[in-house]
Amino acid sequence: MIIECPSCHARYQYDEERFERKPAKKIKCAKCTTIFEIKNPAFAEPEPAPVAPDRFERTFTRRDEPKPAKEETTEQSPLPEKSTDQMPVELKLPEGKRISLAIIAGPDAGSVVRVEKPRVTIGRSNADLTLNDTEASRLHAAIEVRDAAILLRDLGSTNGTLVDGQKIVDAMELQDKSEFQVGATTLMLIVTEDA
Repeated sequence: MIIECPSCHARYQYDEERFERKPAKKIKCAKCTTIFEIKNPAFAEPEPAPVAPDRFERTFTRRDEPKPAKEETTEQSPLPEKSTDQMPVELKLPEGKRISLAIIAGPDAGSVVRVEKPRVTIGRSNADLTLNDTEASRLHAAIEVRDAAILLRDLGSTNGTLVDGQKIVDAMELQDKSEFQVGATTLMLIVTEDA
């Protein structure tokens, strides 16, 4: 589906699978950094009930369902940023890019950690990136890399995960130089070309 920033009107392709069966998501515009909410089109109208649970009429996936006629497709409005029809949903590090997390404030300030796997947990203990931060939960948040898309996901932490001072509800897409807060620690996502 195509989404548009209400402030700067930048348009992006957004994979409906990333709603994860939630009615809405908050995302940050990569161009003007405005945080806005987008609605899941699957929640717009109730789906018809299956004929019978033992029949095979409803075995197709959501991606195979026909899209509503009013929705724009990538063919009608091509986006130069995304050349593929669908954004990848599987966790995968992008080729030719190096992803790092810099700790810019908090007890571990000055550290830079390279992201070497597509899912990295952040927390006080038993996490891939362990923080010396008593305000962080044991498993506080996770960075999930889906090729070009990098998501920050709160893992049900006590104090929440903040982006621009706002608690994120579930997951939010990050861009290069995006900052977020886990407990009393501020981290910055850094994406560079891999030498």
